[in-house]
Amino acid sequence: MRYLNQFNLFDMNSFMEGKVFMCTACREWKDFETNLHRGTVVDVVITQDNTVYKQKNGETVTNLYEKLSFKVAKDIAVPVKTNIMPVNSTATIFGQYRNQLSIKCDDIKVISNSDTPRNQVEEKSTLQK
Repeated sequence: MRYLNQFNLFDMNSFMEGKVFMCTACREWKDFETNLHRGTVVDVVITQDNTVYKQKNGETVTNLYEKLSFKVAKDIAVPVKTNIMPVNSTATIFGQYRNQLSIKCDDIKVISNSDTPRNQVEEKSTLQK
């Protein structure tokens, strides 16, 4: 069967609960096929993961220090080493082992306190380029 991935639903809000994302870089987002400018890619690392995962007996799993990229369809500048949260994000699972995420969002919010979980933060707007 083909195109089954169009029917996968990924609960991005549940995935983000208990996580803190720190910006490591910003770069241009270009369309893979046309090479046209699409916006900004904000690269992040998960610096806190308090998510409770369903695990097999004896297994300990976390996504701590995993790298992700948030694609934003506009030009923004996000300071490196600041904690951020994506705004109105959607994600698609891909990859040979279905272990990769393609994440698009409307914007990025900079979080003011680096040690506070995402549901207890004061947020600031991103800076426009």
